[in-house]
Amino acid sequence: MKPNKTYLRGKSVFIVSLLVITVTALIVYLTGINLQRSITANFYMSLGIIATVLFLFLSYGLYKGIEIEDNFPKLKGFEFKKKLSEGFTPEGTSVFDIGDGIGGVIVSIVMWIVVSIILVFLLIVLETVLSFSIALILAMLYWIFFRAMRLVFSKASHTEGDIGLAVMYAFGYTFLYIGWMYGVVYITTLFN
Repeated sequence: MKPNKTYLRGKSVFIVSLLVITVTALIVYLTGINLQRSITANFYMSLGIIATVLFLFLSYGLYKGIEIEDNFPKLKGFEFKKKLSEGFTPEGTSVFDIGDGIGGVIVSIVMWIVVSIILVFLLIVLETVLSFSIALILAMLYWIFFRAMRLVFSKASHTEGDIGLAVMYAFGYTFLYIGWMYGVVYITTLFN
C-alpha cells in the first residue's frame, strides 16, 4: 500500500522562503562587517546561499513527489476603494503670513489655490503609484511563492523516486529562478 501524497501549504512555503531570505541577509551582513566586502560580493554570497537552499528544497521535493496546496487567500474582491485623498483634512496645514491689507489677502488666496492644486495633483500621483506598486508586489509574490513552485512540483509525478531526474529538474529551475539575478549583477558591474 502506497502512502498518501505529501502536500505543502502555499503559506508555509511563503513563510519559510521569507525566513531563508532574512537569515541569509543577516548572515552575509554580520560576516561581512569585519571583512569589508563589497556590495556585489555580498549579493553574490546571498544569491549563492539562496540558490543552494532552493536547489536542495526542489531536489528533495521532486524526489519525494511533494505537491503544493493552494491555501492563499483569494484576491478577487480586493480593490483600492478608499483613496488617500479622502483621509486628507486641511486642518493641519500651516497658514502663510504674507502681510496685511488687500494685497496680502489676494496673494494668500492665490498661493492657497496654487498650493491646493499642487497637493491634490501630488496626492493623485502618489495614490496611483502606491496602488499600482501594492498590486504589482502582491502579484509578484503570488507568482514567485505559489505559481512558480507549483509549476516545479507539477513534475513531481515524473521525478518521484528518481534522484538523478529530480536533481536535473531542480538544477534547471534553480538556474532559471536565480541565474538571471547573477547576470544582472554581472552586467551592472561591467558598466561601472
